[in-house]
Amino acid sequence: MNGMNLLVLGAGRMGLGAVHDLAAQPDVDRVTVADMDGDRARAVAARAGAKGHAVAVDVADRAAVTSLMRGHAAAISCVNYWLNEQLARAAVDAGTNFCDLGGNNAVVDAELALDAEARAKGVNVVPDCGLAPGMTAVLVAHAVGRFESVGDSIGEIHIRVGGLPLDPKPPLDYQLVFSVEGLINEYVERARVVRGGRIVEVDSMTELEELEFPQPFGKMEAFQTSGGTSTLPETYLGRVRELDYKTIRYPGHCAKFKTMIDLGLCSSEPVNGIVPRKLFGELLVRNLPHDEPDAVLVRVEVSGGGKRLRYDIIDRYDETTGLSAMMRTTAFPASIVALMMARGQTTAKGALPQERCIPPDAFMQELRARGIRVEEEWR
Repeated sequence: MNGMNLLVLGAGRMGLGAVHDLAAQPDVDRVTVADMDGDRARAVAARAGAKGHAVAVDVADRAAVTSLMRGHAAAISCVNYWLNEQLARAAVDAGTNFCDLGGNNAVVDAELALDAEARAKGVNVVPDCGLAPGMTAVLVAHAVGRFESVGDSIGEIHIRVGGLPLDPKPPLDYQLVFSVEGLINEYVERARVVRGGRIVEVDSMTELEELEFPQPFGKMEAFQTSGGTSTLPETYLGRVRELDYKTIRYPGHCAKFKTMIDLGLCSSEPVNGIVPRKLFGELLVRNLPHDEPDAVLVRVEVSGGGKRLRYDIIDRYDETTGLSAMMRTTAFPASIVALMMARGQTTAKGALPQERCIPPDAFMQELRARGIRVEEEWR
């Protein structure tokens, strides 16, 4: 297919990464960047060169966004998660394929409830298409497919992911690589897992474990956080005994951040007219490093039939493009999903989790084409 027009909503870091990747595809003619700040939209659109086009629009204005979506083969939401349900509805109204970076289970459920309407329009709505939730769901589907293709049942699925500074600095050994609201959500909301074949919820910032990566990372820690399993518990319910997701950080991060949560700094209840969570978020933005060279670590382990398959990804800041590892591993997977929807490569229409409609082999090929290497080990 030639002459595709794609739409990116949001001109932040992830919008920039998506635009960069979409513009590099030979079958994409035009990439439109929409943001309330016209100057930001124009700056990001410039990344696409002659293919770039900028529009100043309030993405909360459903009528304006619906009108804008028409004529685009697919749209990617790179804005705050609470806008995604309305944007998905606008996409269905416009007859435009839609994916987003997700991050909130209730919003994802509302989007998936649009399945019948999306199928009737012949489009896809695919939420949670970033890194984790996102790319990891397709890695899981790929690994599970390899077990089941030879008749082996699956016992356990474990996902571990972290975005990390290459040069960690105290007090948290962490830098902001995406929305601070999204970060706090991951740390304070409960995590959905499969235990003993049942879906249950556990507290975030618990069940600390140690894991090892090649140097310079070495020993790292991982702990429960919300949102990372997304729709995987429902997809694999009845097929696995155990399924969970944990966030990877440098040792000591969990204890420090949990102390601040326990002290109420992430509470939305006002204290003397001040909302602690809002103030704390602003302090994190002000005091944590931004945009320094980073790495993303991913480990997906699937076991069954006496075997274990492990996928590892270590992706680093790209000095050539200036794109961070988090931008590459979050925006590029969303771009891949948008392109697959636009090219008609999904296995089914409707509002569906990506592990149910994105062909895993083709997705893995697209990752390789972008230099995101998945190391594989059977045990």
